[in-house]
Amino acid sequence: MAGLIQAVRPGTGQSGDLPWRGPGEGRPDLHLPPGPMPLFRHGVMRKKWRYVAFFGDEVMLCAGQALIGPFKQYFWSLWDRANGEVIEHTKLKPGRPEVQMEGNYVEISADGFKASLVLGHAEPIESVCPSGRGWGWTRKRAGVPMAGRVEADGRTWQIDGLGFDDESAGYQSRHTTWSWSAGIGVAKDGRDLGWNLVAGINDPLVKSERAIWVDGVPIELEPVVFRGLDAVGFNDGSQLEFNFGGAERKRHDNFGLIRSDYIHRFGTFSGTLDGIELERGAGVMEEHAAVW
Repeated sequence: MAGLIQAVRPGTGQSGDLPWRGPGEGRPDLHLPPGPMPLFRHGVMRKKWRYVAFFGDEVMLCAGQALIGPFKQYFWSLWDRANGEVIEHTKLKPGRPEVQMEGNYVEISADGFKASLVLGHAEPIESVCPSGRGWGWTRKRAGVPMAGRVEADGRTWQIDGLGFDDESAGYQSRHTTWSWSAGIGVAKDGRDLGWNLVAGINDPLVKSERAIWVDGVPIELEPVVFRGLDAVGFNDGSQLEFNFGGAERKRHDNFGLIRSDYIHRFGTFSGTLDGIELERGAGVMEEHAAVW
């Protein structure tokens, strides 16, 4: 089977097969959340991150925490769709983090900006995939109900809609480059849709993190092809097209041992999602190249 490797289970001497996709039986006995994860494994640093995004008609918002070895980064970004304004900040320095994430609660507190979100239930997918000498783990949910409040420079938005939740960790290859898209939408036949599309990370032929949610039920997809940040193509010839709204978060970080080039864009989607015609859609497109 393509992409299958034998992974040694720590402390047992037994072996388990990767990739694995769940939730369900057979979860690999590796260093995976919610258990402890050593700082180094297989000569590479531990990576952990969580990303939460809300895709609303008036505003789109994302927040994240990233821990690469001993280094921490916190970020948030808001797109006011009415006037096109983007407000965002990234914090690298020690001190109180601007983004707090605990279970289904997300809090952002920065100068002139506050947000509080409560996340509801959505069916997750979980995947553990080989990556060089290590592995990557992820748990993703699309179409997550979200409620709360955002305040920025005297303006207030009530949050009540759907979004996306990404929790990831692992000992991925030191050089990792990937493209990614996540979003929510409605099909022309009225079905609720969500998606998590990726190429370059956690993307073996089977048991990957690729998924679409149809009326809340996740289904794995065959590999997809990213056409830059403009579209995603599927094996059946259909294509999901991205309409960039002008809201971009772009960074180039070089800390010697760790380097990162990152582009993240909010926007809307049209076209077809693996054969399902979209009535409307909203979400993100991203490209990321990391040495970590």
